[in-house]
Amino acid sequence: MANKQFIQTPDAPAAIGTYSQAIRVGSTVYLSGQIGLDPTTMQMVEGIDAQVHRVFQNLRAVASAADSSFDDLVKLNVYLTDLKHFAKVNEIMASYFRQPYPARAAVGVAALPRAALVEMDGVLVVQD
Repeated sequence: MANKQFIQTPDAPAAIGTYSQAIRVGSTVYLSGQIGLDPTTMQMVEGIDAQVHRVFQNLRAVASAADSSFDDLVKLNVYLTDLKHFAKVNEIMASYFRQPYPARAAVGVAALPRAALVEMDGVLVVQD
């Protein structure tokens, strides 16, 4: 495999399993799923609004560690334990992104790690 680069930052929660915060291969950065953990305390923030904001902040921190930003995000996957929160995700997402928005999927799931309400992962394509 072509030059796989490990991406890690203390500004996002440490991996709580056998995975990396992100991996870069060439100009593509694969962001692992983030939940609403505060990176300082490793505790889940309370409520859907706070969790969605924290997830975006965590993803942004990992993107920054990869010398990138949300401007380079081409694909975002959103996992929700209750799809009634989809409108809230859209509302909050608008404060983190500008057009053209990334491609996106939203999936309802039965449960997430640490009883999170939302998890997101994504793919960045960065300019060398």
